[in-house]
Amino acid sequence: MKLVCLVRLHVVLNQKQGNFKLRSHVFNIVLAESLYIDWNNSFEVLNKAYDVGLFVLIIGPKGTGKTTLVREFAAKINRKLESVNFSLRTRESHLVGAKTLESGAIGFEEGILVKSMKEGDILYLDEINAAEADVLLRLDEALDDRRQLVLKESGGELIQASKGWFVIATINPLTHVGTKELPPQILSRFPVRIRLEYPPEEIELQIVKKYISGSHDKELLQAIKLANILRQAASVEELYYSPSLRETIAFGKMLDSGVKPRHAAEIIFANIYSQWGNVEYQKVNDIITSMFGN
Repeated sequence: MKLVCLVRLHVVLNQKQGNFKLRSHVFNIVLAESLYIDWNNSFEVLNKAYDVGLFVLIIGPKGTGKTTLVREFAAKINRKLESVNFSLRTRESHLVGAKTLESGAIGFEEGILVKSMKEGDILYLDEINAAEADVLLRLDEALDDRRQLVLKESGGELIQASKGWFVIATINPLTHVGTKELPPQILSRFPVRIRLEYPPEEIELQIVKKYISGSHDKELLQAIKLANILRQAASVEELYYSPSLRETIAFGKMLDSGVKPRHAAEIIFANIYSQWGNVEYQKVNDIITSMFGN
């Protein structure tokens, strides 16, 4: 089954003396087949929330498929998806827009929040708990029950969200670098909450196999068991890093390319820990040796 997700990419082309020049490009992203295995009925929760107009917060560590879930949900219901990934560099102007100066004329280029409200799109706020306080304040104005935004940057124009406007946000655990605790008023704007953790081993195996061509079930299960051991150690602060689904998928792809399992495990799982010193690296390497041999 082919899924088509219409995504608008917002790019800041120029920033000079506080003036931003924003350009939007719309792409049809064709997913050859569904890559998301809905092992905890997240699609059903999203559908119900969408039907009754309740915004959704997805909570979970990196690499658990939060973004894939949102993209495929938008594709399944045939809705355009507007996305913004928050960081310390995200500004109010990226959301609401900014004045522009072109050929001596002052104009206004609408930001992603305003565009999505006017067009009634799905707005995806990725890693919202990495946003700065002033950005969250403008979001809060639009997310309340009135679904309105006063565009003071453009003469006080009142933006009223079109019917069907729907917002999904994701947050990483507070243990992740760069994340902050969201204010209660922002949390209350997302009354539907989905907890997305790493899937059971057999489900993770199914997910990984969607991305590879070879048959490596035995080796993949070993890698998934290794990843879970490292994730558990990181959760109790015995290790600095917790591998995600991206690592187990990468392990499978390395096997596809002809790399031996022991070497692939070292490349994908062990080497990253050397940045915290030889002791950290050796802990992981010893685990790999016990599972994959020398």
